[in-house]
Amino acid sequence: MAIDGAAPRAPYACDPAHSRGRLHDEPLSKTRSVFRRDCDRIIHSTAFRRLKHKTQVFVFDEGDHFRTRLTHTLEVAQIARALARALGLDEDLAEALALAHDLGHPPFGHAGERALDACLAAFGGFDHNAQTLRVVTALERHYPTFDGLNLTWETLEGLVKHNGPLTDHEGKPLGRYRAHGVPETILQYTAMQDLQLWSFPSAEAQVAAVADDVAYDAHDIDDGLRAELFCVEDLAHVALVGKINGDIRAAYPHLDAARGVHELVRRLIGVLIEDVVAETGRRIEAIDPRSADDVRRAPAAVAGFSPAIAAAEREIKGFLEAQMYRHARVRRVMERAAGIIRDLFARYSAHLDDLPAEWREGFASLSASARARCIADFIAGMTDRFALAEHARLFDSTPELR
Repeated sequence: MAIDGAAPRAPYACDPAHSRGRLHDEPLSKTRSVFRRDCDRIIHSTAFRRLKHKTQVFVFDEGDHFRTRLTHTLEVAQIARALARALGLDEDLAEALALAHDLGHPPFGHAGERALDACLAAFGGFDHNAQTLRVVTALERHYPTFDGLNLTWETLEGLVKHNGPLTDHEGKPLGRYRAHGVPETILQYTAMQDLQLWSFPSAEAQVAAVADDVAYDAHDIDDGLRAELFCVEDLAHVALVGKINGDIRAAYPHLDAARGVHELVRRLIGVLIEDVVAETGRRIEAIDPRSADDVRRAPAAVAGFSPAIAAAEREIKGFLEAQMYRHARVRRVMERAAGIIRDLFARYSAHLDDLPAEWREGFASLSASARARCIADFIAGMTDRFALAEHARLFDSTPELR
């Protein structure tokens, strides 16, 4: 399958003309497919705009050129569209899934998520995938007759299952949910509109998930180098990256450092995309799916890296884990950020009047679990800047995140 142009629509692609529809019936658009309409609703949502000021790895005041959740999301969307185009999939659906995949992330990246999960330990915990579903089905409130964005079934199933099935056919939790069960938010929604938690998602959802990995690997290398957490010479020990960098130096021995890093990132993305297209093509040929449901019922994911590149990709992630995500400087900032989340949760739990009036409506009739979830919704929707401002408003001392 070529990657320099659009492949013909594959028989296993999701067809917007045959979508399983929306929870709330709406007239079709005269100018847009149902999946294009999902993209547009996500782009115009409040949660999407907030991604501009949410941490990817580095908090906002560490520099203007580091990735935020928004720039990461846009990069994932570009890669997802490229993969979908090469494989004959629906580009709009792949883009919608990429655009929405991080809407449930709280401020301060994974540190914020871990802190909220600990705060909600007695109430089912916090899971950013479940929170994304909560955002797009309940917390976004723009339309006169329903809450949420009323996205198509295909978009919702892709958001919930982008990493694979959540349960087996009998409903037994799988993978990351085996220990503590599937989040209640997901179970409650799927009781209204069955998302078939036991199956794989569409091929579009699968390539969007792989696009997330591609973006992380390449662009976190770029940000780590920019932040001087490691240098190009350190990457020589990472086989795939070292080879690419060696090829660049051989071709351009006098290339300045900034251009060299850009070329490294560009070539790495190209290698990963080409491998995903080739490997996904091989897997699809092996099972010969004739419909999107054949992909869902397949015994394994159809989109992914080849064994050799999967091993190389794991090595990249291992390097970034050790040299970037667990770097003392990053951990110090993230520990302070997690403390801000814990402080805010404890304060709102003890002093409900500190919440905005619209968030306190009906609180008296809520259970303890529902109150905790509502407070978590408020905190998870914050940008980094707003969380810091709220902490400064409510506490005598707020740590600097640097």
